[in-house]
Amino acid sequence: MKKLSCIIVDDEPVARKILHEFVEQVPFMDLHGKFENAMKAEAFLKNNEIDIVFLDIEMPKVSGLQFLQKMHIDSIVILTTAFPQYALEGYELDIIDYLLKPVAFSRFLKAVQKAKDYHQMKYMAAAIPQPSYIFIKSDKRIEKIELTDMLYAESLGNYVSVYTESKKIIAYLTMKSLESQLPSNEFIKIHQSYLVNCSKIEAIEGNEIRIGNKSLPISRNYRDVVMKLIGQRLLKR
Repeated sequence: MKKLSCIIVDDEPVARKILHEFVEQVPFMDLHGKFENAMKAEAFLKNNEIDIVFLDIEMPKVSGLQFLQKMHIDSIVILTTAFPQYALEGYELDIIDYLLKPVAFSRFLKAVQKAKDYHQMKYMAAAIPQPSYIFIKSDKRIEKIELTDMLYAESLGNYVSVYTESKKIIAYLTMKSLESQLPSNEFIKIHQSYLVNCSKIEAIEGNEIRIGNKSLPISRNYRDVVMKLIGQRLLKR
């Protein structure tokens, strides 16, 4: 397996140096850049595909959380910060892990191993035929969900609510974990908090998608992706 590419985004030179040294000690990682602010990282990511982004939260002008809210990136994100109160908000933005400064190497290694496992799972899922159903643990039950019945999913912090034709299932998992198990040509994120079954879209009006009796918002960051997908099947004169 190829090395996982990564970048470091942090306004503190010492923090960048420590993370750089940590990355060099991990055989399966390859550092492709270090950036002192979110704007430089954004410019780089527009032209480069990166597997992992180490992202500081407290940065001048544009914080790490504002950067995630603004820019739609496919990279796995590991937040780094000295402020633990941001953890929940970070998970709502679909990060894979959260490192509290000063970061110990053992904790860093645990986070990157989790990122590696997720990357491998996503790669393997893309390489094999997708099943027509998934299983989700909800409370004390394991629920089977037929993908053809799934309408959409909504992220609620550390939980995800999955809505089907007949029921709502609340599961303790992240949106990123759910997304990795779904066929990317059939399910698409329209917002940091919403993932929809494309076949269930009934209409698009303005910045909203209608599925059944529910209208869901399309965020500015995802609108181009949504309209590109719709455009592939849009009949024209």
